[in-house]
Amino acid sequence: MMAIAFPEIDPNAFVIPGLGLPIRWYALAYIGGLVAGWLIITRLMKRPALWGGTPPMQPKQVEDLLTWVVAGVVLGGRLGFVLFYEPGYYLTHPLEILKVWQGGMSFHGGFLGTVVAIVAFCLRHRLPILSVGDAAALVTPIGLLLGRIANFIKPELWGRPTDVPWGVIFPVEAAQYCEGIAGQVDGICARHPSQLYEAGLEGLLLGAILVALVWGAGALRRPGTVFGVFLIGYGLARGFVEFFRQPDAQFQGPGNPLGYALQFGDYGLTMGQILSLPMILAGLILVLRARRA
Repeated sequence: MMAIAFPEIDPNAFVIPGLGLPIRWYALAYIGGLVAGWLIITRLMKRPALWGGTPPMQPKQVEDLLTWVVAGVVLGGRLGFVLFYEPGYYLTHPLEILKVWQGGMSFHGGFLGTVVAIVAFCLRHRLPILSVGDAAALVTPIGLLLGRIANFIKPELWGRPTDVPWGVIFPVEAAQYCEGIAGQVDGICARHPSQLYEAGLEGLLLGAILVALVWGAGALRRPGTVFGVFLIGYGLARGFVEFFRQPDAQFQGPGNPLGYALQFGDYGLTMGQILSLPMILAGLILVLRARRA
């Protein structure tokens, strides 16, 4: 069996001279995604033709929207992890919720936080919610692409044991332990690089589809279309990659080795799949509504 050794990548992108403060790739991924989104949305608001008329907001308002979105991502991501994945632990250790630097963020929680932030911002400034949501959805795959690559570099959120030729041997003891499972090289476990699967599907592929809809099919003229397609695309991509991701440890047990959050005999759904189903349904509703408008 063949496997790929993990590339020698420093988890710190660089260290600030004089301060000795390391800047990690994960932080740069967040910053890069937000800045790229801000620049692209600002340009979209200067292109009336893409909207079939007046854009939904002024370019100068995009910076204010960014502030709201950052708050939504951080608060929603943290609370989502607490509520969806380890509610019991944080109920007995409530102060631990504040320790975001120790890790523990949920994409679905961050997504819900972003939606709440966008809706609140639009209501406050009397802006069309679906059109602003379309603009935000268009740039979200950039952040997903960078974030999943950062997950790989860290490394974290690795995949399940595998014997495929592109399996990766991650330099983390927990990732290399695969008792009684095929997919080992000299006793060391190789795993699916599921972070890169997600980067390709949720980032590159979904981003390309949304760009084609906007510039090739004029989707921004039908409010809710881009946002709906994003929801469907992300839900399908995440649900598929869950078959390759390492199960959440908090859901695993003797009778549930695959970490199903909802189990039916030998089958079930992971928490990521459960949370993706409402996204797919909401996306279908938005797309159908936009087509009928």
